[in-house]
Amino acid sequence: MTTQKHFPHINDKMFAENVALSNIARQVGTPFYCYSNTAICQNYKDYQQAFSATLVDQETLICYAVKANGNQAVLSTLAKLGSGADVVSEGEIRRARTAGIPANKIVYSGVAKIESEIEYALSEGIFQFNVESEPELELISQVATRLKTVAAIAFRINPDVCANTHAKISTGKSENKFGVPISKARLAYNRAASLPNIKVQGVDVHIGSQLTQLAPFEEAYKRIALLVSDLREDGHDISVVDIGGGLGITYSDEHIPSKQEYATIAKAQLGHLNCKIIIEPGRSLLGNAGVLVSSVVFVKTGEERQFLILDVGMNDLIRPSMYEAHHDILAVDKTNTELKTYDVVGPVCETGDTFAKARQVNESKSGDLIAIMSCGAYGAVMASTYNTRMLAPEVMVKENDFAVVRQRPTYEEVINADSVPNWI
Repeated sequence: MTTQKHFPHINDKMFAENVALSNIARQVGTPFYCYSNTAICQNYKDYQQAFSATLVDQETLICYAVKANGNQAVLSTLAKLGSGADVVSEGEIRRARTAGIPANKIVYSGVAKIESEIEYALSEGIFQFNVESEPELELISQVATRLKTVAAIAFRINPDVCANTHAKISTGKSENKFGVPISKARLAYNRAASLPNIKVQGVDVHIGSQLTQLAPFEEAYKRIALLVSDLREDGHDISVVDIGGGLGITYSDEHIPSKQEYATIAKAQLGHLNCKIIIEPGRSLLGNAGVLVSSVVFVKTGEERQFLILDVGMNDLIRPSMYEAHHDILAVDKTNTELKTYDVVGPVCETGDTFAKARQVNESKSGDLIAIMSCGAYGAVMASTYNTRMLAPEVMVKENDFAVVRQRPTYEEVINADSVPNWI
């Protein structure tokens, strides 16, 4: 079970930092996401300290993976700490820039960048495109030439390394859609060097998400180090290595390497290259900095099991349905110490709207509050209004204060997003 010091039970009541979750629920209603500002800051500082202390003589840049959680309060918190951003769309560039992240700290990843997005990124002056394919490279060159500017690029290299993670979030095997195969990298770089308005400056690698072992990182970085040496022999001035993100979090009983151990692997395999090192953490900054709070609607006794039916659905948190993901599920009030075994489910008209099966939770009744843990990353950002359910609001807590950082929309706002043509 996860132990999250920023969401403790005090006298059997769960708090976010110094604020009782029950107090937020009374004022905001359920379901809602709740983030700890202090946890986010501490996670960022842990990365900063680990890499600055380990790679003493090398410049490092932390580029937060915006796809994990794009809320403006989250991005503004990280911007003030000096973070850059790893983005995968024009929308994420706009989010990062609005939050105050400088363009020269933004790297643009993503497998299907379109012309207008490339044009916008160039107009902003981002630090680097992480190029996924030769056709994308050609398009970037064309747009940069038309705009009379230069695009700095790194190829995302697929090193054919198994990340030992869930198949849907593994990105570094040869069968995955991501990146240029390492066997074709030198040809790709030679082509890039021949194109107008392209500046070859780096190499990028990202092998997957929620990694719980260091060995895949070590193997991937070894292969990248050899590639950098080959590219330099070919005459390319490689000054940047983007090592991706991928360090996991504890959802249940996983043992996660420390950020210091992660930095040590990077130093051992890449330190001799004297390159600027970019790190792209997402989940490991936000995952355990957030919870999803819901209310029990009904306790239903079925033929074979009891169901704890919540007011939060798969539209609010898709991970259990999409990835069979485990999230700890805790009673916000543990005054009743008796444990019961429930299937924990939501209101959506899908059998897949199930958060856990045969899970032990403190005995609950209608109206009780339930916290789904480790929801700060890939939670609200992946939510939808399926079944015309309103998006859950997002709340941020810092010490004794909390604020709603994204409001719950009204039904009118959701429905009025549609329009009816005049010929109906």
